[in-house]
This record gives sequence, C-alpha cells and structure tokens, in this order.
Amino acid sequence: MATNTQGLIKRLGPGVITGAADDDPSGIATYSQAGAHAGFGLLWTVVLTWPLMLAVQSVSARIGRVTGRGLAANMCRSFPRPVVLGAVLLLFIANTINIGADLAAMGAAVAMLVGWGQVVFTFLFAIASVLAIVFIPYSRYVGFLKYLTFSLFAYVGVVFTAQLDWRAVGIGALVPKFAFDKETLTLVVAILGTTISPYLFFWQSSQEVEEEEGDDEAGPLKDNPEQAPRELTRIGWETGIGMAL
Repeated sequence: MATNTQGLIKRLGPGVITGAADDDPSGIATYSQAGAHAGFGLLWTVVLTWPLMLAVQSVSARIGRVTGRGLAANMCRSFPRPVVLGAVLLLFIANTINIGADLAAMGAAVAMLVGWGQVVFTFLFAIASVLAIVFIPYSRYVGFLKYLTFSLFAYVGVVFTAQLDWRAVGIGALVPKFAFDKETLTLVVAILGTTISPYLFFWQSSQEVEEEEGDDEAGPLKDNPEQAPRELTRIGWETGIGMAL
C-alpha cells in the first residue's frame, strides 16, 4: 500500500502543482471579496470554471509533452514574431503585477500573525523565492512544491469548522444567479481572470518539458509515440486532480 502511494505521488507533478499555484494569495483575496459581496450567490462560477480550467490546462500540458517545447517556443514557430513578442510582453506585465500582489499578500499574512513587518516579510519572500529558483535543482525543487500542495487542505478544514448553511451552498453552486450591476460584473470577470490565468498555460506546458528532460527514458511524444498512451492518460487524470484542488 505504501509503495502504491509513493508511486502515485511520484507521478503527480505539473497538473497538481499548477492547480495549487492557481490558489495564490491574490486569487484567494478575489474569492473572499466575491463571497463578502454576494454570499453564496457566485458559487456557480466554481462549477463553470472547473471544466474550462481542465480543458485549457490539458491542452497546454499536451502541447508541451508532445513537442518537447513550451508554449512560447511553439508560438514562435506558428505566429509572426511581433505577435509572439506582444503576447509575451503582455504576459510579463500581468505576471509582474500578479507576483507583486502575491508577495504583498504573503507579507501581510505573516504581519497579521506577528504584528509587524509587512514590507520586510514581503521582501524576504521575494528573495527566498528567487534564490530557490536559481540555486535548487529542478528535480528537488519540484518535489518540494509537490508536498506544499497539501497545505491546500487547510482551506477544507476551515470550511468544515465554520457554521455554514449547506443548503444555501448547494443552491449557490447549482442554481446560477446573476445581477447586472457593476460590482457583480467586476467580480465575475475577476474570478474568471484569476482562475483561468495565462501564466498557468505557460507554466504547465513548460513543466511538462522539464519533467521530460529530467527523465533519461522519456522524450517528446512526437519522437516517442509508444509513450503516448501512458503519458496522455497521466496528463488527463493528473490535471483533473490539480484543477479540482
């Protein structure tokens, strides 16, 4: 049993880590604002976004695994260079803002616990993240990220310790309600934007490439079609688990 569990955890990677990364601090802040404004009224967006996330991320993962190149490299082969540069520039701007929001939220969370130093902790998180990416080998770093995904179950624990009206939760998730006012429209756009984020497309496809390059027996599926049934099946169920998380 332990061996089977270890084998399953070892096979988990790009899909689960990408799904966990989508629950970043800026995303949690967006969802919290949606709940504070609309109660359970926007829970239907969870039902809507999960299959969309699964479809888009599965396609991104397959592109990386089949070609052995990330999305940007594949785009360069299919679109004019100015178009690709423009898209990457927009992604860079969006990612920079997103990372800044994440780091600031992490610093604020620690400051709430210790009572001081939001700016200090924000910079410490930024420095630690850069050093980890630069100096820790990919094979070791990805294993660390994989186990960090278990921290998401803290959210599940909070749900079951709070006093919730589960009937209202079910109605909010399964019976769409939509008010055409500025606040609700803004929140729906924010939820869709923070859940189905462009950086996740690039992340998962690139991590599939990293996984393939780190395995001496693996290769791009276009050159190793005999590996396709196993790898495409793995991408399907693993991405489903990651997006469900």
